[in-house]
Amino acid sequence: MTRQVFFYDQPERFVAGTVGQPGARAFYLQASARGRITSVLLEKTQVAALAERIEEVLDEALRRSGGDSSIPAAAPKDLLDTAPLDLPLEQEFRVGTMALAWDSVDGCLVVEAQALVEEEEEEEAAEVFTDDDAGPDMLRVRLSGAMARVFAKRALDLVAAGRKPCPFCNLPLDPEGHLCPRANGYRR
Repeated sequence: MTRQVFFYDQPERFVAGTVGQPGARAFYLQASARGRITSVLLEKTQVAALAERIEEVLDEALRRSGGDSSIPAAAPKDLLDTAPLDLPLEQEFRVGTMALAWDSVDGCLVVEAQALVEEEEEEEAAEVFTDDDAGPDMLRVRLSGAMARVFAKRALDLVAAGRKPCPFCNLPLDPEGHLCPRANGYRR
């Protein structure tokens, strides 16, 4: 079993996007460069976790640099991408595991999304995945600090967009409960 690695080093575009209506949306990661587009399907919770973790990794890299880094503290407004997913939307695989790393030598964030492997395949794979050409398909993207901040902002906004707003503060309601800052502890 030979895996495909969809690699993008500083893509023209890397976004999270959806298809469908809130409550029945499908979530995608999409990378594109030079006319090539790769789209992978994932869960809403994976999008949220990825965006939150990207923010944490960037904040830590910025902190460690003592502020002497090209990582912006917030997503640059001039780079925000609100366009829909590129078409044609052809899913390469469903994401199982993800990994992040800050490459301090090149000053970029590396995002890896690996295809979901079923249990039976996983047992077989444990024996087979002994070289770099074997394993589940993977999307690997290298992003500048600014592009990573922009991705995280859009992804967090996307996840929040499907939630109803609080009638008091207009913040998106969290499924686990929402402690409203304006309603003296009103919990919904």
